[in-house]
Amino acid sequence: MGVLESSAGAHSDSVDGPIAILVDDDTEVRDSLQELLNSVGIDSISFSSTQEVLDAELPDRPACLVLDVRMPGLSGLDLQQLLLTKGIQTPVVFLTGHGDIAMSVQAMKAGAVDFLTKPVRDQTFLDAISAAVNADIARRAAATVSRKTMALYET
Repeated sequence: MGVLESSAGAHSDSVDGPIAILVDDDTEVRDSLQELLNSVGIDSISFSSTQEVLDAELPDRPACLVLDVRMPGLSGLDLQQLLLTKGIQTPVVFLTGHGDIAMSVQAMKAGAVDFLTKPVRDQTFLDAISAAVNADIARRAAATVSRKTMALYET
């Protein structure tokens, strides 16, 4: 697995801003979302499958995952569960054209920040990205405080 695995508890001294990691098998959707994110100054990387993102070396900086639910191979919901079992806490926003209540409940119970349906309003999508990235920034800050506190007790 790429950096997602190693960054679960890692501290980032990166001065780079947050990044949205888009995973959708529809090229037009990925391109459209990247254009939207870039238009408001948010970096993004896109992948056409969950396996591609698992194999990738991703930057260690505040991030969120934007996952389509239904994709060939490992689904977005399956990826969310896999990351949870590995202790990876990158916030997830689901974006799907084929969602139902059961899927939404499953995703939210597993910790998703939001579950959006396609087509989605630009501002709704950007608000979800903002909430997810802010959650990751807060998680990373808390981890830093925890490490510093533990280091004080070890000395």
